[in-house]
Amino acid sequence: MGIALAQIAEQTHSGDPLLTAEDVAERLKVSRDWVWDHSSRRLPYLPVIRMSDGALRYRASQIEAFLSERELASNLRRKRR
Repeated sequence: MGIALAQIAEQTHSGDPLLTAEDVAERLKVSRDWVWDHSSRRLPYLPVIRMSDGALRYRASQIEAFLSERELASNLRRKRR
């Protein structure tokens, strides 16, 4: 069953690479420290995958969704003023 589950997971996310904190920082044009802070304790939270060795990984699609959500929130705030 473990092999089948791994195959399903691989097919589901094969076009959705995992990114490092450095990759995300570069994409968002922020510091690596900002990424780490927003992966656990500061709002807005970044969607993160915590690996068993403590490493943080991020799905590219989730980072793009995060950007879209932040853009929408910014636009809504601007319209309220």
